[in-house]
Amino acid sequence: MLELFDPLREFTFSSVCLRLLLAALFGAAVGLERGFRHHAAGFRTYSIVCIGAASVMLLNQYLLLLFQTGDPARLGAQVISGIGFLGAGTILITGHSHGQHITGLTTAAGLWSAACMGLALGAGFLEAACLILGLLLLLIAGLTRLDEQHVKTAAAIRVYIEYDSGGLPFSDLLRIIRSAGWHMTSVEFLANDPSRPYMVLLDLRRDGPGINKSVLLQQLTVVKGVYCVADL
Repeated sequence: MLELFDPLREFTFSSVCLRLLLAALFGAAVGLERGFRHHAAGFRTYSIVCIGAASVMLLNQYLLLLFQTGDPARLGAQVISGIGFLGAGTILITGHSHGQHITGLTTAAGLWSAACMGLALGAGFLEAACLILGLLLLLIAGLTRLDEQHVKTAAAIRVYIEYDSGGLPFSDLLRIIRSAGWHMTSVEFLANDPSRPYMVLLDLRRDGPGINKSVLLQQLTVVKGVYCVADL
C-alpha cells in the first residue's frame, strides 16, 4: 500500500470530499468514450453511478464508526448486485432480416465496473481505483478501434435518420453506404406526423475487418436534408 494515499483512508470531511470528487472524475473519464459513440449511457451516467457507489461505501463506514458494529461490506455487496437493473436497460436486442443483433453489452459491463470502481474509491482504496480506471480506459476506449478494425469480421447496425419534408435523399445515402463498404438489408419508414420530423430506419451490414461505424455515421450526417443520424 502506498503511504501517499494514507490520508485518504482516514474518515475525515476532507477525505470524504476528495473521494467523492475522484469518483465523479473517474466515472466521467470512463463514460466519455461511450458518450462520443452516442450510447445510452454517457459520461454523466457513469459519473453518477460511480458517485453513488462511493457514497454507499462512505455510508457503510460511517455506520460502522457510529454504532461500532456491522458488516463493512454489506452495503457494497448490494450495489454490485443491484447495478444489474441499470446495465440491463442499456442492452438492446433488435430483430433484423439477417438475424438478431445485440448491442449495449460493453456499456452495461462498463456501468457495473464503474460501480465497483466507485466502491473502491469510497473505501479509500485509491491504488485499486487508479488501476481499474486505467484498465477500463484501455479496454473500452483503446481496444474498441482494434476490435473493429482487426478482430470483427462482420457487423450489423440499425441507423435512425431524421430528414426534412423535402424528401429523403435516398440516392445520396445509398452511395455513401456502398462506398463505405456496407450494404443495406432493409428500410423502414416510420409513421410520419406533421408535428414531428420525418424518420426512417436502415438496417446495414458489413463483412470483413476494418469496420468503423463512426466514420459512416459522420458521412451520413453531412447529406443535404438530413439533420439527425444515430446508431441504435
